[in-house]
Amino acid sequence: QVQLVESGGGLVQAGGSLRLSCAASGRTFRSYHMGWLRQAPGKEREFVAAISWIGDSTYYTDSVKGRFTISRDNAKNTVYLQMNSLKPEDTAVYFCAAGRNLPPYFDPDYWGQGTQVTVSS
Repeated sequence: QVQLVESGGGLVQAGGSLRLSCAASGRTFRSYHMGWLRQAPGKEREFVAAISWIGDSTYYTDSVKGRFTISRDNAKNTVYLQMNSLKPEDTAVYFCAAGRNLPPYFDPDYWGQGTQVTVSS
């Protein structure tokens, strides 16, 4: 079993940056592909980014390509989401997730509790 705890959310002005972290517990972290998803108020949860278990492949939704970067450190059991050039439409609760498949079949087995990101205009 994998437990995920996100941190790093907050309030930032448009154009600013935030770095989200997701700390995982459990010896099987390295066997999972990891991803970030987000849910804005009144909207469905959407895929943001994912990274393969070894870190050699990354995937992004079109709206964040060139602005967000996902990475992982298996030695620290941590996955990151560096978010640059933030826009008000990036405002959402961001969830870390672990799954056995890569996009487009990323269907998480485990979820974190979420961290709020608010981008002011």
